[in-house]
Amino acid sequence: MAAWSEQLRRERVTIGFVPTMGALHDGHRSLIRAARLRCDALVVSIFVNPTQFGPAEDLAKYPRPITQDRALCREEGVDVCFEPTPASMYPEGFQTIVTVPEIAQRWEGEARPHHFAGVATVVTKLFGIVQPQLALFGQKDYQQAALVKRLVADLNFGVTIDVRPTIREQDGLAMSSRNRYLSPENRQAATILYRALLAGRLAIRKGARKVPAVERIMQQTVGQEPAARIEYLTLCDPASLKPLANVAGRTLLLGAIRIGTVRLIDNMLVKR
Repeated sequence: MAAWSEQLRRERVTIGFVPTMGALHDGHRSLIRAARLRCDALVVSIFVNPTQFGPAEDLAKYPRPITQDRALCREEGVDVCFEPTPASMYPEGFQTIVTVPEIAQRWEGEARPHHFAGVATVVTKLFGIVQPQLALFGQKDYQQAALVKRLVADLNFGVTIDVRPTIREQDGLAMSSRNRYLSPENRQAATILYRALLAGRLAIRKGARKVPAVERIMQQTVGQEPAARIEYLTLCDPASLKPLANVAGRTLLLGAIRIGTVRLIDNMLVKR
């Protein structure tokens, strides 16, 4: 992989990169298509990164439909599917972990303490191997994208980060590899998170300015679904992800819930 990229860079070929954990869906397809339009060559990595899973999380059962993933990449004109093994990424004696910035220590960082250190480390390694000029991420994982942007700025990677809008199902559910874990009943219930974000956005657009009031509206919306359990529903600053006291300018609505055993995250940017 590194040799291929090095040769193309010597030839002044621009390399686009979409890092994934596989189980590709139309959200990934939209990233691939956007990258394809902007770059001469395109790499998609498919790697279920063990260091971003906690001890009680779903690493072993995480979906790995590699044949379908390769077929999607082939359809979309991807030049290389980079599929490293855990042993090649983390060989015996591996010790270096990238420390996460403040932006990664709230919300998902609190709920999944090991997650963002694993993300920061694997993204650093992937950028070093693939050597892209452009990398694309989805807004659905808003905090992850914010972490990567901070990482690139702080460590001078020279990679342009493009964060693309969340791709949703027709009923509003944000596309995610974990959606396939939902039973038919829970799949219907899962839209409640999107509806809660819509309710929060509507309240802001109608003039709500107090954060607790907007959060209460979102909580009450989720409370209408018996299968849902809230982990957090919050309003925060889109740049720093710090919680807000009052709505002013652009606001990020951020949420995580559980539907049965499946954990779902979503977000929405709102302007006053």
